[in-house]
Amino acid sequence: MQLQEPAAPTSLSERAYGAIQDKLIMLEIPPMSPVDEVALVESLEVGRTPVREALKRLEVDRLVVSYPRRGTFATAVDITDLAYISEIRVQLEPLAARRAAEGSGGTTLRAGLAELADATATLDVPALTREELMRWDMRVHRSIYRAAGNPHLEDTLVRYDNLATRIFCLFLDRMPGFDRHVGEHVGLLRAIADGDGERAATLAHEHVVGFEKAIREVV
Repeated sequence: MQLQEPAAPTSLSERAYGAIQDKLIMLEIPPMSPVDEVALVESLEVGRTPVREALKRLEVDRLVVSYPRRGTFATAVDITDLAYISEIRVQLEPLAARRAAEGSGGTTLRAGLAELADATATLDVPALTREELMRWDMRVHRSIYRAAGNPHLEDTLVRYDNLATRIFCLFLDRMPGFDRHVGEHVGLLRAIADGDGERAATLAHEHVVGFEKAIREVV
C-alpha cells in the first residue's frame, strides 16, 4: 500500500517549509546544530527569502530557535519537554480518534483507515529502516487527524506529533518492543473504521501514555 502523498506545496516558501521541517523531524539536522541557510538554499534550489520565511514558521513550531548575531539552530530534544507534549496529546489524540470514528471527516476517510489498518498489520517491522518506521507512524497519526474533520485540531496535533516524533527518532534504537507500538495502531485504526468512538478514544489515550512510558524507560 503506497503512502499517501501530501498536497503539493503552493509556493516556494511552502516547499522550503516542508523540506526543512522533514530534515528537522528526522534528525537529518541534529538537535542543537546550526541551520545552514546557504546549504538549504542550494539543496532545495530556492532563494534565500523562502528559506528564511520557512525558518520563521519553524520557530513558531518550536523546531528551530534563532539568536541575534549567532544564527538559527535546531531546538534541543529535551526529555523534560516530553511531559508537556504528552499532557497536550493525551487530551487531543483521543478527541481526534473519537471524532474520526463518529464520521466527522466522512465515510471515505474511515474506509481509508480500514485499509491502512490492514496494511499496518502486514508490515514486516524488523525489515524497515528507522526512517521508514517513523514515516509510517506519522502517516497513521496524520490520517487519523485528517479523518477527525477539524482542521484546527489537525494542525495542532500535527505540530505536537512532530515534536514527539523527534523524541521518538532519538531514542528508537534503544526502545524494545516496537512491534507492539505498531500493533497498537492496528487496533486504533480498526476501532475508528468500525465507528466505535469510545474504544478509539481509549486506545488513543493508552497509546500516548504508553509512548511516554516507553521513552522514559530507556532514558
